[in-house]
Amino acid sequence: MFGVEVLFAGWNNFIILRIKEEYYSMAVTIPETIPRKATAGEALLFRTLKRYLPEEYVVYYEPDIQGWRPDFVIIGPDLGLLVLEVKDYTPNTLVAINPDQWTIRNGSGEETAVVSPLKQARDYAFRMADKLKKDRDLVRTEGKHRFKLKFPYGYGVVFTRLTKADLARRELLTVIDPKLALTREEIDPERETFSEILLKQKLARMFTVSFTLEEPLTPLDIQRIRFHLFPEVRISGKSKKVQYQEYVLLSLDDLQTMDLHQENLAKQIGDKHRLIRGVAGSGKTLILASRAALLAKENPDWNILVLCYNISLSRFIADMVEQKLNQSESLFDFVAEGEEIQTVQQKHNITVRHFHDWLNRDLKIKSEEEIPTTLQEWEAGKRSFPLYDAILIDEGQDFTPEWLGLVTRLLNPDTQSLLIVEDRAQTIYSRRRSLRKDIGLDFRGRSRVLTINYRNTAPIVRLAWDFYRQHASMENATSDEEMEVIEPQSSLRSGPQPFLQRFANMEEEMAYVAKQMKVLHRQRNVAWSEMLLLYRVKSYAGLDTMNTIRRGLAREGIPFYWMTENAQSKRAFSPRENQVTVSTIDSSKGLDYKAVFVVNTDRLPFPKEENIEREVSLLYIAMTRAKKYLSITWSGESEFTRWLEQVESKDVVKQ
Repeated sequence: MFGVEVLFAGWNNFIILRIKEEYYSMAVTIPETIPRKATAGEALLFRTLKRYLPEEYVVYYEPDIQGWRPDFVIIGPDLGLLVLEVKDYTPNTLVAINPDQWTIRNGSGEETAVVSPLKQARDYAFRMADKLKKDRDLVRTEGKHRFKLKFPYGYGVVFTRLTKADLARRELLTVIDPKLALTREEIDPERETFSEILLKQKLARMFTVSFTLEEPLTPLDIQRIRFHLFPEVRISGKSKKVQYQEYVLLSLDDLQTMDLHQENLAKQIGDKHRLIRGVAGSGKTLILASRAALLAKENPDWNILVLCYNISLSRFIADMVEQKLNQSESLFDFVAEGEEIQTVQQKHNITVRHFHDWLNRDLKIKSEEEIPTTLQEWEAGKRSFPLYDAILIDEGQDFTPEWLGLVTRLLNPDTQSLLIVEDRAQTIYSRRRSLRKDIGLDFRGRSRVLTINYRNTAPIVRLAWDFYRQHASMENATSDEEMEVIEPQSSLRSGPQPFLQRFANMEEEMAYVAKQMKVLHRQRNVAWSEMLLLYRVKSYAGLDTMNTIRRGLAREGIPFYWMTENAQSKRAFSPRENQVTVSTIDSSKGLDYKAVFVVNTDRLPFPKEENIEREVSLLYIAMTRAKKYLSITWSGESEFTRWLEQVESKDVVKQ
């Protein structure tokens, strides 16, 4: 953004100008850009609010709040909650008005009765306030304002094509308080009388029950507001009911929500093709599942397809989509003390498949080799395929050019709603492709990068990335952004150091691992379902790895599920069963667990694997599955374990 400064103006009107660069912080808008369906007036207000409100503010355009659709909702730390209704009325639009109902004339001259926009905004604001008043941490529990929200809430109406003079001429000020209405000159930066300061002051006065905030809303307060109003951003939380005399309030703890950037990406609905590239643990799968659920709600008649490569990941995504779709909107009515937030089941129009299952079951193609011939038959009208209004692909780096070509052929050309999420650092299959060349879609300007790791603690991120950086060739880190390996910039979570240890043999390894699992379960309250045990291969060179794992867990009475025993066990996998998951590293992609145990690590790199890059990615994937506790053990020697031993001797404190 640039500004102009006048340095000298002479008698002959010769003016010397200096161009000076100015950097502006902008409010967060959700979605990030205004959808095409928005009116010209809505688009103008969207741009103005984004440009002139502080960066701590969040501006929602047409959010879905329990079926209510206010035009704009603004949340500001020093402002509170504000609802705005926007109308592109001209002076000729209005026929008759009263406080509750207006008669308007459309472009064809037809007259229609509508609810007063100010009444609409007021009703929305009151409904939201009633919802938020049930949260103990969002209300005052002492004093004369007991059980009232601890922050103000207000409402107003924006007339994008009417001026203050128009309001007076049409007698609108007889039914609308002037402080609750914004007019064209107050929202249009091109008008001479526009003022950023006056705009902020006007918004701050749109509170009929106004009081000064004793303290600005904290990030946690805003997170709570989002948690209640937008079920789709919820990740987890514990709740219970608390009695305050005649009032029953809701107490929420351990809240986790999508951050605003993640929410933004999920809600950029109807925006055609998009590419999201992110580091491990950045929430790529969460964004994909949320976007699928939102598309299904927005378009109940759409045929939506979610694809990935692994069978186990497809089960995980299906479970996540179900949770998103069935998340109860009213937490207060559906929880009991000490319970996790509950869900109710409902039907949806989303198909979740791993690629080969989709190929066989839905397209009736028996193998990849048949794809070219089948496509020729389809183009000749001899075969029929389903048409998908939206396709979402997780772990896109695992898809070959031929797969992507097939998928995009079946995408509705009218919607072009394609989302691909990927991380080149987690490439374990030899895929070389260019989205522009292979499927004819240019993602330049339509891609986003996620660099913050939310899943893993800082020590885990540091260990995993140091390993990857020192062992990978980084040949993918080219100037082509599609092939770029993204470095995790930061982790927001602290935690214990990973445990790295060599043992005399694998029996000792498993004896230690099983005892550590019991310690975490009994002393740290880590559920069995929050534990994952990973191995490279089930047997090799005389060592039956899987049988050793079985014996070690059985000896300590630890329940477990061998997810990767066969294809059937992968399909039957349920992440909610209270048992330790045992899996190959390959099948753990996209999954996350509170505690992860990588055993028999000396099998990495696997001697029979010629592609060392694949082995590097596998150990990186294994490390980054752990949300808090990571244990890596071995009893032999390899290139990777020698590096781990050096790290262990220098930096790592054993748990």
